[in-house]
Amino acid sequence: MFKCSKSSKWLLAATMVLTGLVTSAANAADLVKPFILANGASGDVSSVAAATKEKLTGAGFEVVGSYSPYSGVENIVFTSSELKSAATKSERGGYGAAMRAAVTKVGDGIQVTYTNPIYWANAYRMSSNLDDVAAKLETALGKQKQYGTGEKELTAEDLRGYHYTFMMEYFDDPSSLASHDDHADAVKVVEANLASGKAGTSQVYKISLGKDTEGNEMTLIGVALGGTGEADCSGDKYIMDKIDKSEIRHSAHLPYEMLVYGDEVEALFGRFRIALSWPHLPMMASETGATFMSIMCAPGSIESALKAAAGGSDDDI
Repeated sequence: MFKCSKSSKWLLAATMVLTGLVTSAANAADLVKPFILANGASGDVSSVAAATKEKLTGAGFEVVGSYSPYSGVENIVFTSSELKSAATKSERGGYGAAMRAAVTKVGDGIQVTYTNPIYWANAYRMSSNLDDVAAKLETALGKQKQYGTGEKELTAEDLRGYHYTFMMEYFDDPSSLASHDDHADAVKVVEANLASGKAGTSQVYKISLGKDTEGNEMTLIGVALGGTGEADCSGDKYIMDKIDKSEIRHSAHLPYEMLVYGDEVEALFGRFRIALSWPHLPMMASETGATFMSIMCAPGSIESALKAAAGGSDDDI
């Protein structure tokens, strides 16, 4: 029988440790997170936001809208020909046509963050991984690190079947908000309602797209949710005050969006859309008080506000 010498045993053990470290490093490289912290910036929110927009347009992106959901934050929404093309190559891929950047004042500093295209492309089950878009953003804005999942580990494959927990919605379980005569009529109604401030909503951007793989025309519309009172759970500020408490803010979660899909208007349900930005958020207890229970009223309130903006009836929820 073959017996290992002491030196052979040490070599075998060292090899196993090294293999484990290499495997762990490879696994870590495969993990994806919703947001990226860009290079550092100095100045006030307004000037840094203006500089961020210039960097995006200089890199070939199209800034389609921006807004301040609450004091100390400016969110910027942008797209590109590559993003719009990729959006048409999968079912309901229109959600992936827009990426978001945020300029946030935190203490005495300014954070510039943006959505990680690879994370959101897989969450929206797009046919493209958007690696080229991610590379262009890294060149334009920089990349210190990706963040936003805490200790929860997610791969691209995980995201394609993601939901927060048992009995909660997946990507293909959206809120059906309204039906109209045709696509053009649906867009017209939504824009008119947003312009009039229905249920505290307003329009941030619109991206017109072609048909997806199912032959449905798509238009993506970004919505600011102002709420209709201090305790209105649909409001952007209400929700972010409750759960956006980490050192690096998740401001680029906003704005919410509606997809005009054929003659229908839909939106990703809150328990899916919010969870994508905070997949690690505990259900009931945390040191900061940030939990899904603290915004339990939000998904239904958001759906009601978006339904009003879409021209639907809250009785249909």
